Amino acid sequence: MGTEALAQPTRNSVGGWPFLDEGQEWPECFCGERMVLFFQLDVPPELEPFGGEHLLVFHCRAHNDASSPELTDGRLVSRYWDAPQAPYPRPFWRVLLQRDAVLPTTEPEPSLRALPLSLRPFTDVPDERERGAQTFKVGGAPSWAQFPEYYHCACGAELVYVCQVPEDMEFAAHPGPSEQPYSVATDTYNLFLGNEVYLLACPARCDPAAVWPVNQN
Repeated sequence: MGTEALAQPTRNSVGGWPFLDEGQEWPECFCGERMVLFFQLDVPPELEPFGGEHLLVFHCRAHNDASSPELTDGRLVSRYWDAPQAPYPRPFWRVLLQRDAVLPTTEPEPSLRALPLSLRPFTDVPDERERGAQTFKVGGAPSWAQFPEYYHCACGAELVYVCQVPEDMEFAAHPGPSEQPYSVATDTYNLFLGNEVYLLACPARCDPAAVWPVNQN
């Protein structure tokens, strides 16, 4: 992650200007507040099955909590990206994998500082328990702070690991009144209470939002 604030849109960024598919609205939480763009990136083309697609991770500022999967018949519930997330009527996050995210929004994310996000190739060598490096990464092997978790989409496809956010990763916020509840500092935000997050996506692409965020610590 860079430290020099962005002055214009870029496809790999913390905060910044979301690149969305045509007709895709900036996600809103059930509370009516527009979700915060935490980061976005182009999945490297060699990382199948999602190479070349654009990943965006949004999370409500006001609702800082952990995700909890709900299953039916061994699968995530129908439209789990919009289904109730106890005790809330809907999820407080939205993760998108989009194929045609060409144009940025006119305005940047207001809560987080817009910073460049650089992806550098590295060799992720799993340990004897098949856990990969505990770092921010796209591809590789999940580090699994607890035990491996695998899920099937409501459409029947087995979700595929895409990206990992390490535990307590801090995202620099603009100073002001929009502090995040339960964050570790007044000038930073966390995803899902600072849990380690593993993003698993549907390879059948039944919906751009068919991505499940596994939380562990």
